[in-house]
Amino acid sequence: MAAGCSRHDAQPLAHAVSGTYDKTTNKLLLLASDRNGNGKVDTWTDMDGARPIRSRIDVDEDGRIDRWEYYDSAGRLVKVGFSRQRRDTPDAWAFSRQDGSLERVDVSSTSDEDRIDRHEYYENGRMVRSEEDANRDGRIDTWTTYDADGGVAIAAFDEDRDGRPDRRLTYNGPELASIESAPDAEGRYTRKEPIQR
Repeated sequence: MAAGCSRHDAQPLAHAVSGTYDKTTNKLLLLASDRNGNGKVDTWTDMDGARPIRSRIDVDEDGRIDRWEYYDSAGRLVKVGFSRQRRDTPDAWAFSRQDGSLERVDVSSTSDEDRIDRHEYYENGRMVRSEEDANRDGRIDTWTTYDADGGVAIAAFDEDRDGRPDRRLTYNGPELASIESAPDAEGRYTRKEPIQR
C-alpha cells in the first residue's frame, strides 16, 4: 500500500499546497502554494486559521514578490498591491467595485500606504480623473479629468496652497483651449488668461 501511494518521479505535485501551523494551538498561519501549477511555489498566504489575511505572489516567478492581495474579515479580496517601480514593496493599491471592475488606484511615491500622494479613478476600465499631491506636502493640489481617449481634458492646480484649485486649464483634444484663474468664494473662475500660441 505504501509503495503504491508514493511518488517515484521527481516532479512536484501541480497546485500543491503546504501549510505552516502554530505549534501550540495548531492554528493555520501560512499557506504556500503553486498558483499556476508548474511545480514552483509562487504564492504565500498569511492565515488566521481558515481566514486569509494577505497573499504575497511572485507572478512572473523571478524570485521577487510583485503582487500583494489583502482580504477583509470575511476573507473577501478588498485590494491588490503592486509595484510600479518594480521594487520589493508595493507602491500602488487597486480597489474594485462590487462587480469586480477597477474603481480606484492609490499611489505612494514613498511606498508608504499611509502616505498616498495620488488617487486615480476608473470607469469602464479607463482612468477618468485623478487627484495628486504634487509637492508632497500632504494635501491634494492637482486635479485632472481625462477625455475618452485618455488625454487631459481639464487640469486644475492649487497654487497658493489653500486646498482649493485656483488655476484651471481646459483642453480641446491636445490643444490648450483656455486658462482660468482667480476663483470667487463659490469656486467660479473670474479671470481668463491669454493663451500664448
